[in-house]
Amino acid sequence: MNHNIIISAAISGSGPTENKTPHLPITPKQLADEAIAVAKAGAAIAHIHVRDPKTGAASRDVQLYKEVVDRIRQESTDVIINLTTGMGGDLFLGPDSNPTEFSQHTDLIGQVKRQEHVELLLPEICSLDCGSFNYDVGNYVYVSTTEMLRTGTTRLKKLGIKPELEVFDLGHIWFAKQMISEGLLDAPPLFQLCMGVKWGAEGNTTNMKAMVDNLPVNANWAAFGLGANEMPMAAQAALLGGNIRVGLEDNLYLEKGVLATNVQLVERARKIVELMGASIQSPAQARESLGLKKQTKLVEVTGT
Repeated sequence: MNHNIIISAAISGSGPTENKTPHLPITPKQLADEAIAVAKAGAAIAHIHVRDPKTGAASRDVQLYKEVVDRIRQESTDVIINLTTGMGGDLFLGPDSNPTEFSQHTDLIGQVKRQEHVELLLPEICSLDCGSFNYDVGNYVYVSTTEMLRTGTTRLKKLGIKPELEVFDLGHIWFAKQMISEGLLDAPPLFQLCMGVKWGAEGNTTNMKAMVDNLPVNANWAAFGLGANEMPMAAQAALLGGNIRVGLEDNLYLEKGVLATNVQLVERARKIVELMGASIQSPAQARESLGLKKQTKLVEVTGT
């Protein structure tokens, strides 16, 4: 069991949840305030997606990211910022008779463009979806190819930004280890085990244990589960020696019929692991545990 837990709060996500709960932070001010609030509640890391302030829909607007990050950095709360690079990988194939007639919902860009905001703002962590997979939505495929990942990790390594390798299945871990062997990732690597995202690894103990058993020996890792499985997967991750992630990106409810806030989810997860005998790491402690580099100046990146 891990007795010194890092809690990450995924405060917003990119799913169509803006009309499902009044507690979802949408504007840059709301997102920044939420990142600070979850840090005060016990989260060392805030994982952030931005949204269109007018519609609430997911966005990859660099200026929205800049406003969020600037607002967080103006405060005294030393929360670790983890920005997504997952936007821009959405491929909606056409009908079986013409699959290359892509749907209007397709939003597919290259890796350099996907992490443009990260290279500008220099967070300590950015998420990196470590492979393509099918979603449970018609002909929707999330695209993250091996060459995209090599391009992204090469650039992130030059900047000193730690990729959080989001893995949805065993093959994603296999390729992450390949990137390590190619020198594309600095030690220790950081993994996020994404449990229960259809159609990746089903969220259960057997699958989490299999994924943990396949991680590199020196890896830091956390895991999350979706919906009602959020807290069970958090407890299971702690028992297997990992860290945990909770938040409205993954689950909207505190209990059946009761909508949660991000702070409430962090507080619930903290209570669970503390009752299990664990303590919670501060942002400063987590920074040391994960081998993060706190950026002090902009670094120019050239090439791919």
